[in-house]
Amino acid sequence: MSDKSFDENVAELQRLIDSSSNIVFFGGAGVSTESGIPDFRSVDGLYNQKWRYPPEQIISRSFFDANPAEFFRFYREKLLIKGIKPNAAHLKLAELEKAGKVHAVITQNIDGLHQAAGSKNIFELHGSTLRNFCMNCRAPYDADFIAASADSPDGIPHCTKCGGIVKPDVVLYEESLDEACMEGAVRAIRNADMLIIGGTSLSVYPAAGLINYYSGNKLVLINKSVTANELAARFSIHDSIGKVLGAIKVTK
Repeated sequence: MSDKSFDENVAELQRLIDSSSNIVFFGGAGVSTESGIPDFRSVDGLYNQKWRYPPEQIISRSFFDANPAEFFRFYREKLLIKGIKPNAAHLKLAELEKAGKVHAVITQNIDGLHQAAGSKNIFELHGSTLRNFCMNCRAPYDADFIAASADSPDGIPHCTKCGGIVKPDVVLYEESLDEACMEGAVRAIRNADMLIIGGTSLSVYPAAGLINYYSGNKLVLINKSVTANELAARFSIHDSIGKVLGAIKVTK
């Protein structure tokens, strides 16, 4: 853990970024919450009246299969967030990629904010709410189609071509992460000369285990609270990821 001031931490981070040419960023929920996206596990005042099941149960594959109407009721309200824009962290990472510094963004988030900011090489470990496919014929649908299903008779999005259920391309509990995505993320981390981890407590596996593939000496943790792997890091900054990355100057 760093006991330096904010300015000293940013200066050290700037020095490491300036001396690196293949940076990989690994981010979690904390990157998106700074854009106003709530943690789906948070309990609102009406939670117990509105939801009869815990969030982890509702967004499991077995629950989706057994009770799709209740799944989509929760999904539309808690995970389909509209009007949210990228924050300083998303924008800076896209800028660093354009400058040839950041070569990959690995995210546990499903909101598509990294794409909206302009990042190109993104590994979405848990999928994306922006992609949806019919479970029968694989016809693609956008997020608006899922949102509009609230007005359908059963509250379930059905394919306009074959009538099958349209499932969001997100990894539910009890489902495996996409193999190709994981392989790409592992490859990116192995080749990185600097790894920045931000907005995650590193407690969700198997995604958190990816950092074990990094063998360099420039591992930086940026998170408001203490995370796992603090001792393995070059240094850590306990502050807002948007505030910290927003202070970085981009040079080619």
